[in-house]
Amino acid sequence: MAVAFVLLSISLSLIGFSTKTFMLVASICLLAFSFRIINIAMNTQAIKLQKLFDRKINGSFHGVWSTGGIVGVGFSTLLVAMNISIGIHLLIVALVTLFTTTLSYRFLISNDKSPSGNKLILSKPDPYIVYLGLLVFLASICEGGMFDWSGVYFREVVKVELFTLGYLTFMIFMALSRFASDRLVERIGMPRNYMLSASFIFTGVSLAVLFPGFWLTMIGFCLVGFGTASVIPMTFQLAGHSTKYSPGMAISIIATYSIVGMLIGPPLIGYIAHALNLRSAFVIFAFAGLMLIPVSRLFFRLDRSVDQPV
Repeated sequence: MAVAFVLLSISLSLIGFSTKTFMLVASICLLAFSFRIINIAMNTQAIKLQKLFDRKINGSFHGVWSTGGIVGVGFSTLLVAMNISIGIHLLIVALVTLFTTTLSYRFLISNDKSPSGNKLILSKPDPYIVYLGLLVFLASICEGGMFDWSGVYFREVVKVELFTLGYLTFMIFMALSRFASDRLVERIGMPRNYMLSASFIFTGVSLAVLFPGFWLTMIGFCLVGFGTASVIPMTFQLAGHSTKYSPGMAISIIATYSIVGMLIGPPLIGYIAHALNLRSAFVIFAFAGLMLIPVSRLFFRLDRSVDQPV
């Protein structure tokens, strides 16, 4: 994780000061590589730490991530308003990243490598991993699509000049929901929480599509933020209980489904919007959210050990 954060900082600096296409592409590749390593390593640490606690804490980690996204948007907006160059902008972020990594490294769990399950087994797909992968795939379609298209929806459909309100609303309520998700899982259990998430996403998208006024769309995006927030934290936590793979390997496989969802979601919305219109394209989010119910039911039929509130 520490090495990946150093590589991330280097890649950010190189992107800001790139003058050649090759240098820019190489820097972006390094950025993507280091981000994936951080994602897998950090979630593996979170699962290890979760097992040391009697109460649920994994959702809060993802809540801090969402909060970081909000702070990042605010910080970037401030530097842009101050006419700070992109090179200096990214260099500041890189230096803050290095400083934070240095402070945090000594608090990480050491010797966290699992004794078994660290190799990818190319055989018949494991249903346990496949179902969890499909859950994060569906959630990532909604999450990635909302990241890229919520602002466009506010500008093109709702006709609001301050179009960043849609994205900001989605991010704020996603962060709030993730902080509350641990308590909710303890109270109603994971199976019902998946169903609740699906209901929020479907209801929120339906409000925005059927009644594209300012306030109803705002409420709809709030509900979508609430709905998508807890799916990935819950799913990564369940990945840590795989009997075939170690937590790190299970997360790396499932994270691949998430990346595919993030990759497919935004352009899919764009193609449908071009062929029909943006309101019709947003129905994809409602469908993806609704599909969380049957896929989660299939998973919990497979693993009844987590079929009760915990």
